[in-house]
Amino acid sequence: MNETLCGTFFCNKCGTLNTVGAQFCSHCGASTSPTPGVAPAAASSSANSASPYSTPVTSYRVVAPVAAAGYGGFWIRVVAAIIDAILLRVVVAPVGMIFGGLGLAGGMMGGIPHMGLGLLGGGVTIVLLVFGSWLYEAFMESSSYQATLGKMILGMKVTGLNGNRISFGRATGRHFAKWLSAMILFIGYIMVGFTERKQGLHDLLAGTLVRRA
Repeated sequence: MNETLCGTFFCNKCGTLNTVGAQFCSHCGASTSPTPGVAPAAASSSANSASPYSTPVTSYRVVAPVAAAGYGGFWIRVVAAIIDAILLRVVVAPVGMIFGGLGLAGGMMGGIPHMGLGLLGGGVTIVLLVFGSWLYEAFMESSSYQATLGKMILGMKVTGLNGNRISFGRATGRHFAKWLSAMILFIGYIMVGFTERKQGLHDLLAGTLVRRA
């Protein structure tokens, strides 16, 4: 509405003279209130809220660092070997006891030739220990467990140089390479305590590592 006289104004729609304070035109009934709109200050504030120099927000996924696995040292591997030897002896010992018992029974009955059963039992026990230890280590270390029971108890695994699971053939080579480590006055085993990645001679020859979580 355009105000022309003191206390009066003209209606913008029909031009009728109205008194200041009237909410509707006395002639056409049009509203005399200004049309509500967006305040310039608010629009300006909204327009200026986004800075042209604002840096886009980028979400990043934080990945927790994975603790590097260590290596099984000399003494902990000795303890694991003792555990494995005891377990293997428990399994094989009954066979020798059976043959020895038969030989003893034959000797008590006066049949001296039956004493040979005792010697046979001892020989069978040795054979079983040799082949049993090979199959036991090779199967267990190439399995999904990657360790014998002794190593599993102490939290160790046998892996390749890249941390991968080894094959049965490599586990077999590692087992028989231990004989060489023992033949040179056990120096091959002692090397575990001095090499950077705790590798014995048999580990170096087979390309394996004994990792400890």
